[in-house]
Amino acid sequence: MDTKKVLEEVASQVAVCTRCELHFSRKKAVPGEGPANSEVMLIGEGPGFYENEQGRPFVGAAGKFLDELLEKGGVKREGVFITNVVKCRPPGNRDPQPEELGACGEYLERQIEAINPRVIVTLGRFSMARFLPNVRISDVHGQPFWNHGRLVIPMYHPAAALHQPSLKTSVERDFGRLAEFIQQARAAAPKPSAAPAAPDGDTQPPEAPKDDAPTQLSLF
Repeated sequence: MDTKKVLEEVASQVAVCTRCELHFSRKKAVPGEGPANSEVMLIGEGPGFYENEQGRPFVGAAGKFLDELLEKGGVKREGVFITNVVKCRPPGNRDPQPEELGACGEYLERQIEAINPRVIVTLGRFSMARFLPNVRISDVHGQPFWNHGRLVIPMYHPAAALHQPSLKTSVERDFGRLAEFIQQARAAAPKPSAAPAAPDGDTQPPEAPKDDAPTQLSLF
């Protein structure tokens, strides 16, 4: 099955999913959007009010700020694939619960495997924890590491800067290096072979590229 069909299949399954309690308050599921062949994948935490209304990721205030951040990073929104670790809105925009993250985990794995991006940008601590558990985002934001041959860059969620203006400079600085990170990933290796993301509870630690990249970017 080609990438586009896999993404369409995931979207159709997410739309009627009843694996966790989030489906009770769902208006529209938000599977994600973007090119099937994107080099860059952005993974947020979960849909908010406007996303739940429209069925699209990052369309509220945080989405507008994300568009600005991507532009500053030399990347166009229409050129990246954007999704979340959970595909339905947590009530009141609360944090996603472990059982909800687990229920949506397979959908995200299939999206990563199908799109096969060079670069994954995690937005917020819940998406970061899927690749880098037991670490504080304040310690590692903007510092890329390798995972399954992909460059993973933990960043603050855009909403964090809206709620805590003191973070705005850090967020803008991290996104300002996005084009640089993409170039580093391109130079390090050809597009990675498809490999599913580590499942919840079995996340792989940061790893250096072996034969497919000449250098490892430092985590700290």
